[in-house]
Amino acid sequence: MECDLVIVGAGPTGLFATYYAGFRGLRVVVVDSLPELGGQITAMYPEKPILDVAGFPSVKGRELVAGLVAQAESAGATYLLDRTATGLDHRAGPDGGVTLTLDDGTTVEAKAMIVTAGIGKFSPRPLPAGEGWLGRGLEFFVPSFEPYADRDVVIVGGGDSAFDWAQNLEPIARSVTLVHRRDAFRAHARTVEQVKASSVEILTKAEVTALIGDPDLEKVEVTVDGEPSLRPAQAVIAALGFVADLGPLQEWGIETHKRHLVVDSSMRTNLERVFAAGDITDYDGKVRLIAVGFGEAATAVNNAAVVIDPTAHVFPGHSSEGA
Repeated sequence: MECDLVIVGAGPTGLFATYYAGFRGLRVVVVDSLPELGGQITAMYPEKPILDVAGFPSVKGRELVAGLVAQAESAGATYLLDRTATGLDHRAGPDGGVTLTLDDGTTVEAKAMIVTAGIGKFSPRPLPAGEGWLGRGLEFFVPSFEPYADRDVVIVGGGDSAFDWAQNLEPIARSVTLVHRRDAFRAHARTVEQVKASSVEILTKAEVTALIGDPDLEKVEVTVDGEPSLRPAQAVIAALGFVADLGPLQEWGIETHKRHLVVDSSMRTNLERVFAAGDITDYDGKVRLIAVGFGEAATAVNNAAVVIDPTAHVFPGHSSEGA
């Protein structure tokens, strides 16, 4: 498969890069290891209100992704989803390019590449008591709130995801209990106070020590200060964080710093024709926000466009000028 630009990562930054590459007239292929577009937002917090995207006082994750997907449609890109990029053959020089190999054997020949893979491939931290319960009452992500209506829900964790899900499920679930092994929380203080003021029961210095039911979950054992007790639960959500892994990308020869790709002000990596944008990048003063990723995507695409066609200009003019 041949193209001008291959983008690795179909999260918000990758989707905006796709749109902008289409605006620059480039043929684009997008690769992502997840089966759906949207990256971490789609996988982890599609219902969460996002407050720091310019022009949107508040926008749900799934709505932001839907808008980015619609915007990117104008690029006519080819999406290769549920496939992991495993190998990179990098060729420098005026007639150089990249060959990206995927885990299903597909190869993509491109004149340049932009890596927008966020934190890389991620997997949830397991709940020790939950082995064998995935899909039978235990979940690690909440793509939709409706399945939890009128159910007793136990959420395990003390970070932003745990409190966000507790806050959003409280109006529709029969009951929500948040279990955390410490009495301090990593979540945003304002959200913690809002959840404390709601009907959510918060148990600290506690852990879920057993899931009980046949075949599906009916109740859980929660141990608080060494004292176990049973409570009804048809759903347990383990929000214990996740393990991020750059995977094969670390073997491609791209300079990294603390699991991030080092780039310059043009979003170039140390490999010619290989750029990066979004949360995966690192440079002095880096701020990891979706809004920052959008700007980096445009910078990366514009500089890649000149590598692909040396007669092109870095700044092509404003998109409104062609409307």
